[in-house]
Amino acid sequence: MNERHTRLLTSLSLLVLIVIAGPGRAHAANIRLPREVPQGGLVIGHVLPSCHVSYAGQELRIGKDGRFAFGVGRDTKGPLTVDTRCPGQPPQTRHIAVRERTWPTERVNGVPPKTVSPPPAIAERIARERKLVAEARTRNDAREDFEHGFIWPVHGRISGRFGSQRIYNGKPRAPHSGVDIAVPRSTPVKAPAAGVVTLAKRLYLSGNTVIIDHGFGISSVMLHMEKLKVKPGQHVRQGQVVGLSGMTGRATGPHVHWGMNWFGVRMDPRTVAREHPASGS
Repeated sequence: MNERHTRLLTSLSLLVLIVIAGPGRAHAANIRLPREVPQGGLVIGHVLPSCHVSYAGQELRIGKDGRFAFGVGRDTKGPLTVDTRCPGQPPQTRHIAVRERTWPTERVNGVPPKTVSPPPAIAERIARERKLVAEARTRNDAREDFEHGFIWPVHGRISGRFGSQRIYNGKPRAPHSGVDIAVPRSTPVKAPAAGVVTLAKRLYLSGNTVIIDHGFGISSVMLHMEKLKVKPGQHVRQGQVVGLSGMTGRATGPHVHWGMNWFGVRMDPRTVAREHPASGS
């Protein structure tokens, strides 16, 4: 067999391998996902920009580079199912394991009684304000500020942990939806990431509240501040001061409550942000 025939056979063999193995291998490479995520975590994946991705029946926004994201709730159990549809490829389903966590009980005493068991008039106000907060978290903006990571809004002792079962004045209430960071009053509170302010208002339970949209349904919230430094619709950069810490709303001492959300799904900031530098945290 001469050299020309050898090259021809080699080329044909490679073509056969590509035809047989190529589509499946290309399809397997279309999506990149973590193997595991903790409860309260944030999943960031990649696909070809032309693909469609859905999770829990919801189609996800795809960035220009193929990036997508979704949050995992406190009580979500695995495996998570992620479906993809890419042009010229069969649909694909991928699964992500969920690492389950144990949640402590935190007892908070000395809370103003009206913030634990509010009278009817105040309960109506709280219901209205919850709608405002929900609306501020429904944006599905194309901005991708979340891709640059998150910093802590303040540095201090962690006085309350995400997911803990809260008992106020001996009465069980909803699990804690963020982390509490104990700091002196009037400490500057910084934006964890760039974004657009969707809410800046004093609310009954959370006091002076700021919500920042970071794109793709991901938002952060800082509560109980003494003073607000931003307004709705304002663009902020990462690290920009958005308020001063305090103890407004349902609080027993000066601190910042920091929460992270994917739409209505609560996430644990400690699993999303860079490492907290404070000792003993």
